[in-house]
Amino acid sequence: MKLLLLCLGLSLVYADQEESHDVVTSNFDMSKVEGEWYSIVLASDRREYIEENGFMRVFVKSIHVLPNSSLFFQFHMKTNGECISINFTCDKTEVQDEYSVEYRGINKFHILETDYEKYIFYTLTNYYEGTQFKLMELYARKKNLSQKIKERFEKLCQENGIVKENILDLTKVDRCLEAREMGDAPASSTK
Repeated sequence: MKLLLLCLGLSLVYADQEESHDVVTSNFDMSKVEGEWYSIVLASDRREYIEENGFMRVFVKSIHVLPNSSLFFQFHMKTNGECISINFTCDKTEVQDEYSVEYRGINKFHILETDYEKYIFYTLTNYYEGTQFKLMELYARKKNLSQKIKERFEKLCQENGIVKENILDLTKVDRCLEAREMGDAPASSTK
């Protein structure tokens, strides 16, 4: 019995180390971020912006690195009950690992943490007409992610001043997956 408990304990320690083994928190290799992603959790200190029909309620499809080091994001968003494609080209700023894009103001964002094969935590600050708000998002390579990682992200959101009520699990809403997989959503582009 003691041997069984020891094996179980060592397995749990190994599993925990395995989960955090490939975590990167700075000096990101953006070529490893490239590819397909799914929006998992969205959080903001301005909930109305991320609720249904909010202008920041977007669902990531993919990220591509451009030759000039800019990032090209493909998203879907619901407008009047219809899923549409929306694309953004985000330019690298002078700050390490930070990017910027104009969309309802200036948005500056950076990755907080990633395991390139599993997930990305990122934060964005929007500056518009003398005001600002914070947004944080969790992306994953698959349509869902372990509860443990979601909880870690939720804790990070709260540490960054976003209350629990403003943290939305997007796996429980229509993320426009059908339009994403069909590839036929009307498109718009923003730089």
